[in-house]
Parts: sequence; structure tokens; C-alpha cells
Amino acid sequence: MTAAIVNQEMAEAWDREAEGWLAHADRYERAGRRHWEHMLGRLNVASDERVLDVGCGAGGSTLDVARQATDGEVVGLDISVRMVDHARRAAETAGIDNVTFVCGDAQVHPFADAHFDLAISVFGTMFFADPAAAFANIARATRPGGRLAVIVWRELARNEWLTAIRGALALGRDLPDPPPGAPGPFAQAQPERVTEILGGAGFASAEFGAVDVPMDFGRDADDAYTFLQTFGITNGLTETLGDDERRRAMDALLAVVDEHETPEGVLFGTSAWLITATRGE
Repeated sequence: MTAAIVNQEMAEAWDREAEGWLAHADRYERAGRRHWEHMLGRLNVASDERVLDVGCGAGGSTLDVARQATDGEVVGLDISVRMVDHARRAAETAGIDNVTFVCGDAQVHPFADAHFDLAISVFGTMFFADPAAAFANIARATRPGGRLAVIVWRELARNEWLTAIRGALALGRDLPDPPPGAPGPFAQAQPERVTEILGGAGFASAEFGAVDVPMDFGRDADDAYTFLQTFGITNGLTETLGDDERRRAMDALLAVVDEHETPEGVLFGTSAWLITATRGE
């Protein structure tokens, strides 16, 4: 099932990213596992709840929730056709039948009114082209008194995982910071702005809890370096460099990775918000 997509630019971007992302889906899930476990432990999903997972990607979070909502229903929504196809296959392989994956745009998808008890998103809502419209549509689909829980990145400066990669690959270049509020990783870093958007959409009592846990990029430095070479930011920051400059940039990246190797893996500091709210009556 595929509904209208209005955020076409983001849909095309994620379909382009999907090949690399899905080739390393297990690595991506490992990288953010601490964030997801922190969030999942606070959701208190009841066995009979109906849950919407927005920006479900490869489906890992959706399937984890479906394993808890055994007598309920879980819907995973993503804007990328390729991600949704992968998630459907993962559900079939796992033998989980209380989950449905849908390709659609959260801004306009025709959800049933007041259908869900809980709406969640794991680093997905930051890419809304129109967050006010998207959250209003999600609120419409959530029953009065239902819950919202999303996890998003805090400011760039608080996230070593990205500042370290950017710093290594910059080679002295002055890299611009993401525009405040623009769709992207840090679009919902400011609590005041997000609270206003959620309130306008119909969600009340927004709370922001800091999630300061490390991101795990690999078993050791070699493993993590191989993974980081596949990142869009790595390719984006090196694609215009000459051969010698690119070698120096990648050497700098490897040095940073070496510095972060620990017995538990290659760990970089992060900071995120776990945002929770309640659908108004």
C-alpha cells in the first residue's frame, strides 16, 4: 500500500540512501541500539495497544514493539519504498504477523481517526518538510489521551559522533552548520520550537528528557572505519577533494576512529531528546 507523497524530495533522497543503508542495516541498528533501548524501556507498551511507528526505516523498532503488543496492532510508516519492502521481508522472516508496513508521508497519510494508542518515531520526525502538518496528522490518528514518543538529536555541538567526523574530514575547511529548523538531523533540537509545534498539532504536556548515551560504530577500529566509509556525510565531504586530499582526510578519520576504540566497541558521544506528549481530549 502506497499513499500520496508530498515530501517528494525527502522520499527520493531516502530511496537513494536506501541501498547503502540496507546493505548495513545491522550496523545501523547496532549504532543506535542504546538510544532505542532507552526509549523502548520507557514506552511501557501494553499487549493490546495499537502503535504507529513513523519513519520506521528498515523496521527494527517496529518489530520490537510488535513483540510487546502481541494482542495489538503495529503499523510502520516510511517514506521510502525500498525501506518498506525490506521491513516487510524482515517481518515475514521473523514470523511476526501483528505488524503492517506502509509506504506513505506522515504529513498527508489517510490514517483512521483516533486509531492509535501510541505514536512513536526513532530519529524520523526530524526530516518532516512540514512538521506542523505532520504532527497534526499524527495527532488526528491518535486517540484522545493517547501518547506520543519521539527521539531526536539535540544540537550539533552536543553530538561528538558528528562533530568528530566533520572535523576529521574538513581538512581545515570551514563547514557550515545546518540551518536552524531546516529538515535534517537537528531540526527538532530546540524544545521551545517543538513544544509550540506539538501544541498546535493537538499534543499537550510535552516533556524533554536528555538521552546521553554513546553510539557504537563497530567492534574495533577497522570494523568502524569500514562502516564510516559508507556514510553519506563521508562521501559528501570528500567527493570534491583531489586524490591526495581525500587520502589525508580518510587518514584523519581513521585516526579519530582509533582514538575512540574501547573494549566495548568504537564509541562516540551523542546527545538526543526523548520527547513525550499526550493527545488532548
